[in-house]
Amino acid sequence: MRASVVLLLAWLLLPGCSEFNKALKSTDVQYKLDVARKYYEEEEYERALPLLEELIVLTRGSTLGEEVGYLHAKSFYNMKDYYLGGYYLTNFARTFPTSVHAEECAFLSAMCHYRNSPTFELDQSDTRRAIDELQLFLVRYPRTDLRDSCNGLIDQLRYKLEQKDLHSALQYERTKNYRAAHEALEQFLRKWPNSDHREEAMIALLKADHRLAVNSVADKKEERLRDAIRSYHNFVDAFGQSGRLSEAERMYDELIAELERIQRTTTP
Repeated sequence: MRASVVLLLAWLLLPGCSEFNKALKSTDVQYKLDVARKYYEEEEYERALPLLEELIVLTRGSTLGEEVGYLHAKSFYNMKDYYLGGYYLTNFARTFPTSVHAEECAFLSAMCHYRNSPTFELDQSDTRRAIDELQLFLVRYPRTDLRDSCNGLIDQLRYKLEQKDLHSALQYERTKNYRAAHEALEQFLRKWPNSDHREEAMIALLKADHRLAVNSVADKKEERLRDAIRSYHNFVDAFGQSGRLSEAERMYDELIAELERIQRTTTP
């Protein structure tokens, strides 16, 4: 216990800690800012932030407020606290719209949402927010040098949404909820007409329609068989050289055979 106390006292007496405590207790705003700036430049954000938190209040409405707000917001971003970083960066860009740092902070605010975007299997609220923020940034700063970077980030985020939609649709097919799979896959194909996963989605749609038709009740069977046959033709028209063509043809043969069987039994 005594050893722990001695170590704590020794830590507090270190030059850096002594300087930090002195600045924290000081009523000299400029001195407090100088020390906070030094810690920021040395990437010691954990020490810079308590000083900057005080300075936010002390410099509000003064000529120092802009620098303090910038260092404060950037400290959170540099510490990878993207939720608080995004909040304070947005606040800075709105409070100081003519600042030389306004464009940077607006972009980094959007980047916070980009970095908070999770893998495609999870909820994509942050992904959609990131797209909105990046697009808003491009509207506000139409001459920005970051246009290509923003468009590249937006493409990445949209691809994640595309993956999410496909993943959700395929889950219905895997769990044998074929009606829901049909709806979700058709919606995916309408929403993402140029998707790199179009072939995968179309064969999954054919499989779902095939199973839905084969297992259908009698009064809906013929209609669903024809729907599934239509899905086959759509697949072949789009991917006539597909490596999964034999799989599609096997399902097509089963559908035709079942349709012919029904027509024979209903023909007088």
